Amino acid sequence: MKIIYGLGKIGKLRRPVVALGVFDGLHLGHRNILQAAVKKASQIKGTSLVLTFFPHPQAKASLYSLEHRLRLIAELGVDVCIVVNFNRSFAKISAQDFIAKILVRRIRASFVYVGKNFHFGNQALGDYRQLAISARKYKFGLKVFDVVKSAGVTVSSTAIRRLIKSHEIKKAQALLGRRVGVLGRVVKGSRLGRLIGFPTANIKPHHEVVPPSGIYAVQVIFSKKIYKGVCYIGKRPTMHLKNKALSIEVHIFDFHKNIYGRVLEIKFVKLIRLDQKFSSPKALSAQIQKDIVACRKVL
Repeated sequence: MKIIYGLGKIGKLRRPVVALGVFDGLHLGHRNILQAAVKKASQIKGTSLVLTFFPHPQAKASLYSLEHRLRLIAELGVDVCIVVNFNRSFAKISAQDFIAKILVRRIRASFVYVGKNFHFGNQALGDYRQLAISARKYKFGLKVFDVVKSAGVTVSSTAIRRLIKSHEIKKAQALLGRRVGVLGRVVKGSRLGRLIGFPTANIKPHHEVVPPSGIYAVQVIFSKKIYKGVCYIGKRPTMHLKNKALSIEVHIFDFHKNIYGRVLEIKFVKLIRLDQKFSSPKALSAQIQKDIVACRKVL
């Protein structure tokens, strides 16, 4: 997928089918829009294009960092993604100017695909109704997608954030249409895992929603390969540490590569147990052995 930052270097695209939105989380509703845009572009021999914004226009805590979001968009087969810097200047553009100057003149959209609840333009006054009027005026196709529900729950990034923070990983997964994940870089830690017999990769997550403290069975995506492992999230209460910052550590099964500085994606499969304080590092080590057995069984 080609990524274009800003609107200045778009160039001429063949019959663009534009999926318009923030697409934070790439949940079921978002995936429906993007997959339909990719399919339409293929049918008309055009270009599937995502027009998205960063940072989040509503200044919300994002489910995923921009890098993670772009990875997920690319996985759906999108040809081009334009990332617009949502700053004060851009926020002042009226909805009508956004349509006329950006969608029509700059991108030359053949089709626009959008969710019914998406708003745009100054003070978020633009919506699908205004797009419908403009579609007739400027002769581009428009497809508006209804809000998706799963098991009676409206699929939204807000609902997914709430479920993740409540340890309800399976329910969040159902709304996402894939496993809950965190993207992060491997950094040097205190090496406590190695000292108690279980070397771990310490993860500095991107600006993403992280599940609550606990032990999780996980899949680890590294260099396009899937590994199995156990992930710890917590403040290591058993160890007498001055730094009580939240720690994210993953022990990857049967893995011996040096991956400091590399980026991993952790996909959470199941919560094994909550974080707890043990009487000694030896007791903690014994419990981790049991956790690994439980994780291997789950995975």
